Amino acid sequence: MGQLFGTDGVRGLANRDLTAELALDLAVAAAHVLGDIGAFEGHRPIAVVGRDGRASGEFLEAAVVAGLASAGVDVILVGVLPTPGVAFLTDALNADIGVMLSASHNPMPDNGIKFFARGGTKLDDAIEDAIEERLREPWDRPTGAAVGRVRAQPLAGELYERHLLSTLPHDLEGISVVVDCANGAASTIAAEIYASAGAKVVAIHASPDGLNINEACGSTHMDDLVASVREHGADVGIAHDGDADRCLAVDGDGNLIDGDHILAILAVAMHRAGRLTGDTVVATVMANLGFKLAMKAASINVVETGVGDRYVLEAMRDGGFVLGGEQSGHVVMSEYATTGDGILTALHLMAEVAASGESLATLASHVTKLPQVLINVTGVDRTAVDSSAVVREAVAAAQETLGDHGRVLLRPSGTEPVIRVMVEAPTQTQAAEIGESLAAVVRDSLSLD
Repeated sequence: MGQLFGTDGVRGLANRDLTAELALDLAVAAAHVLGDIGAFEGHRPIAVVGRDGRASGEFLEAAVVAGLASAGVDVILVGVLPTPGVAFLTDALNADIGVMLSASHNPMPDNGIKFFARGGTKLDDAIEDAIEERLREPWDRPTGAAVGRVRAQPLAGELYERHLLSTLPHDLEGISVVVDCANGAASTIAAEIYASAGAKVVAIHASPDGLNINEACGSTHMDDLVASVREHGADVGIAHDGDADRCLAVDGDGNLIDGDHILAILAVAMHRAGRLTGDTVVATVMANLGFKLAMKAASINVVETGVGDRYVLEAMRDGGFVLGGEQSGHVVMSEYATTGDGILTALHLMAEVAASGESLATLASHVTKLPQVLINVTGVDRTAVDSSAVVREAVAAAQETLGDHGRVLLRPSGTEPVIRVMVEAPTQTQAAEIGESLAAVVRDSLSLD
């Protein structure tokens, strides 16, 4: 993979790393690469472009639209919508390209560009590499009627909402929910969808102003959600991130229900209904050992992938599986979506609560998680983590100490300049001690200073 594209598109500090010029050039290169591999099939190409509510998304959207239209691509603007909404509309509107401007859970100053192919699927690594290689190449520019045209689709949100509601196996009557919209893309649609499904809804952090996205709220800061669930006596709390492609939850007592719990609840429900293809769920190496043990007890197989929903999607596609996800709350239900969809996940999670008559806490209790610590080590060479003998020896020693009762994982982040140190152990104290020790080795051995 090249230097620009990470595991989830191109991200960086808006107007420094991710500039209007780069956004325009990426859009042009994407149009050329997809056109050259036959994605446009001899017809006039169409692109769907959406964004989250970040202020920088306004000028980046303009740059992407300019690039696409200058390359002869007609553009449909869908405005502020969740990333999975843009993926869905790329398919539903029969578009050749989808473009989402978002940095997901990252702080407001960041932004990102994610491309979708026809059908709303993520681009393969090879295509992303080709786009990067062809940045700023000389090209013959169309003129006159050959340039792309731009129009808005005011019914985009309604189309996406109807699709989500059509997937529900059970309505949400009797469920009360607090949803934290992270002052992001969910703010425009999540509460309305949950209410349309029959739930009683309280929305918090649903007043985006372009600057407050993910600020002390959403799936990375859940204290306000916990407090609000307790205050309102809600059955469920739902936390989305800035582009609403992930979902974390809180039970009625204010306890965190993470992606491992959610994936397990959905897997068991689908397995019981005979809808879990191959009796298999796809998860990443970050999934807690307790999740894997719970799946084994339920006679459900687990296929393990690298971290990143693109790798979950690849494994699902290769094996024909219908459910996969990450501990972070990215859950893919491929019967209904081509990518992780936080609102879709929340709907089906709450539908299982409603249908079963059990509390979310009871449903989640089938996964007994090992204590886990996750430490982000900054200021280090994240490309050298696999080649350092010192780091490898420290990891091996830690794993020997834990034996079969825990595990250690070190990996460079695909979206941030950090190395993540993850340790699971029988006690939180032991996990923290081993995690801090390994983090110190990483800092000392791989420091950039």
